[in-house]
Amino acid sequence: MLIQTENLTRHYTIGTYVVQALRGVSLAIENGEYIAITGPSGSGKSTLMHLLGCLDLPTSGKYLLSNTDVTSLSDLELSRLRNQSIGFVFQTFNLLPRVTVMKNVELPLLYAGIDSRIRNEKIEAILERVGLAHRKTHCPNELSGGEMQRVAVARALINNPQVVFADEPTGNLDSKTGKEIMTLFNEIAQEGNTIILVTHDPNIAGYARRQIKMLDGQILEDTK
Repeated sequence: MLIQTENLTRHYTIGTYVVQALRGVSLAIENGEYIAITGPSGSGKSTLMHLLGCLDLPTSGKYLLSNTDVTSLSDLELSRLRNQSIGFVFQTFNLLPRVTVMKNVELPLLYAGIDSRIRNEKIEAILERVGLAHRKTHCPNELSGGEMQRVAVARALINNPQVVFADEPTGNLDSKTGKEIMTLFNEIAQEGNTIILVTHDPNIAGYARRQIKMLDGQILEDTK
């Protein structure tokens, strides 16, 4: 089992008010699954992604990633886990604007301490994979929105993560470009990668093989 959670909760205190963002979420995800987490604004889907992606820790409950108890890890251990095991693709791309495509994709490899020769080989291969080998020396401001998202996908995949999280990956793209990006995700999923999409768009969720619908911090429906 890749991911297991038991009664995850996440509460935020704002002044004297406690926001219960997650209310006891239990789920299991196998290697190679292609999942969409859906729900309206405030349903808890982004909070769940942040916990599963080790960007935040739960208020209570248990989270195992490949049998590692995430809640017991230090900040340094969490950072290492994110670098080695998790890839992220965000709606706003989150690229460094003043460095090339190659340098943006290289960042996770640098943090992992990978040798420069191996870094270059991996970067060339992944940029070829996402169709951007011809744009490798360009900076983000020279790219289209779809190309920037492809760079983000390449960066997410460069360390061969156990799971890739995509948070509204087509939110800043037109419909045609969005379909192209989702076709790329389909291809990546078919290669055996685990992908977890977070989206409010039922059309985007429809690309996934399993849908987890959230409401009021709980799982309303799971189509597994």
